Amino acid sequence: MSPIDTYFAALPADQYACLTDLRQRLRHLLPDATEVISYAMPGHRIGKKVIAGYAGFARHCGFYPHSGGIIPGLAAELETAGFKHSKSGVLFTPENPLPDTLLRRIVAARLAEAGLDPTLPA
Repeated sequence: MSPIDTYFAALPADQYACLTDLRQRLRHLLPDATEVISYAMPGHRIGKKVIAGYAGFARHCGFYPHSGGIIPGLAAELETAGFKHSKSGVLFTPENPLPDTLLRRIVAARLAEAGLDPTLPA
């Protein structure tokens, strides 16, 4: 098994389903990315830059754009949508996953910050 498959195999069923969905959405948004393990979590890398990572924890899941500059710029939008966040990531649950609109905004912002084309597939 790959390290990513091993990571997923250890998740509780609800997080497995939620993060599998997130993984598929990221594969769609980042078709040229390579899946990696970075900071002990699955992620998507383009070139040498990790664009997005995600993880399951005891009481929540997290999405991390591997930058301290992206989430603070979306703080008001995240709070309005009911998502807790830190400087580096957004917390969500399987019952309340990260919506496509927010995921797309975060990924596009990270791509732009990394000096890559922020245009995402429809």
